[in-house]
Amino acid sequence: MSKAIENKQSQVQEITEKFQGAASVVVVDYRGLNVAQVTELRKQLREAGVEFKVYKNTLTRRAAEAAGVEGINEVLTGPNAIAFSTEDVVAPAKIINDFAKKNEALEIKAGIIEGTISSVEDVKALAELPSREGLLSMLLSVLQAPVRNFALATKAVAEQKEEQGA
Repeated sequence: MSKAIENKQSQVQEITEKFQGAASVVVVDYRGLNVAQVTELRKQLREAGVEFKVYKNTLTRRAAEAAGVEGINEVLTGPNAIAFSTEDVVAPAKIINDFAKKNEALEIKAGIIEGTISSVEDVKALAELPSREGLLSMLLSVLQAPVRNFALATKAVAEQKEEQGA
């Protein structure tokens, strides 16, 4: 077997493992972005623990079939970059969506969210969700509200009795 074929097989295996191990994947068309913009996008994604790579479409198609996500193959035309996140499901969608709002040239094509093929609308909807910390903050405020209201009511009753006794 030639060295080139072995190299391609190892790349397909690498991409397959990334598809299988990813919590979420976002496929984008980056045509029209300059080097500085792509570098900035990569930096933002890296800081969030997201890997952003460009692979040949034929190798990516084979890897998608091997990983059982061949539904993504229909968007693998033209120059694509793929963002893989193993931990945070929302991070790649949020960062790429925010970046696309500022840079019209970046186009979200599709995604894979926890093994399910997602449309552009699904990826954008996921990006609009609050962060994990934001959701926890909302939950905490909902849980604290009854206790806070009870404490205020108790204080008001105590002040009213104090006024009546004085």
